[in-house]
Amino acid sequence: MKHLLMVLAAGLALLTPACSQKKTGGKIAQTVKTDTVRAYGEKSRAAFPGKVKAASEANLSFRISGTIEKLHVEAGNRVKKGQVVAEMDSRDYAIQLKATEAEYKQIKSEAERVIALYEKNGATPNDYDKAVYGLKQITAKYEAHRNALADTKLLAPFDGYVQKCLFDAGETVSAGMPIVSVISANAPEVEINIPSSEFIRRDKFDSFACTVDIYPGRTFPLELIGVTQKANLNQLYTMRLRIKNTATPLPSPGMTAMVTVYFKPENTAVVNLPLSAVFEADGASMVWIYSSGTQTVERRAVKIATVLPNGTALVAEGLQAGEIVVTAGVHSLQEGEKVKLLPAASPTNVGGLL
Repeated sequence: MKHLLMVLAAGLALLTPACSQKKTGGKIAQTVKTDTVRAYGEKSRAAFPGKVKAASEANLSFRISGTIEKLHVEAGNRVKKGQVVAEMDSRDYAIQLKATEAEYKQIKSEAERVIALYEKNGATPNDYDKAVYGLKQITAKYEAHRNALADTKLLAPFDGYVQKCLFDAGETVSAGMPIVSVISANAPEVEINIPSSEFIRRDKFDSFACTVDIYPGRTFPLELIGVTQKANLNQLYTMRLRIKNTATPLPSPGMTAMVTVYFKPENTAVVNLPLSAVFEADGASMVWIYSSGTQTVERRAVKIATVLPNGTALVAEGLQAGEIVVTAGVHSLQEGEKVKLLPAASPTNVGGLL
């Protein structure tokens, strides 16, 4: 028994230095939190709800009064520019034109005869003037009646779709009364309202894009058409944008969209980083730069331009966008020390603490 105790004691004596060495051996790498330095003024953005609208919308009406004889389209039909969409009873206008045409031919013939005689000194200046003005008058009347007959046909002003037919064949309408509503088939537009705070810096707008819930995963680039110069009753300014995408399908008029306005960079020489990354040493502001290649940190002096209310420091000198800095644990590090990054948050590592 005594021999066994001596063997155990000798074993413990051999293990104790090894354990002690394991505990006090090489320094364990500290875990630090890092962030990437970003350029201040890097494209900021603002989002606004909007409504998709047709590029053009028109309520077509006859320029003359009469009874609708034929309606060639129905709601939802596609129409081409110049296509006849409706016709008015043209009998009275055709008779009127024939009577005026006969009168026109008679007066024109007489006027030409008087003008020819005047050129040969066979007519007085008074007769010449009457002939010239009489011809102009009947010509204007003839053109007006010819146009009235042509106006008995209602034509589509552009390629598009019939939105609504407001009258049926057989109904009598007055000049200027809307008959058919059509919308353009061109790329639709998006309309949004922006507050005065964005309106006054509209010269900083750089690019635009929108998303529509019914097309998940798709982004439609936009181009600016214009911004109204007067606010509405809600003190908002209306902005119109055109969808640049030629790929189909495109959003249809009436759909809701979310428009993102991207602003031009204001100052790319200045970078921003969390204020927690900055510490004082040797009378200067310092940060720890992390090197992913060596997994070590290096101390560097920086010049702080200002500190924003949200706790962000703007750095004028010493850093470049894209560099990685330590933002937590800065006071316990040493030059060239090897560190371990705090793992990112995940479903099994809530808060990124593990």
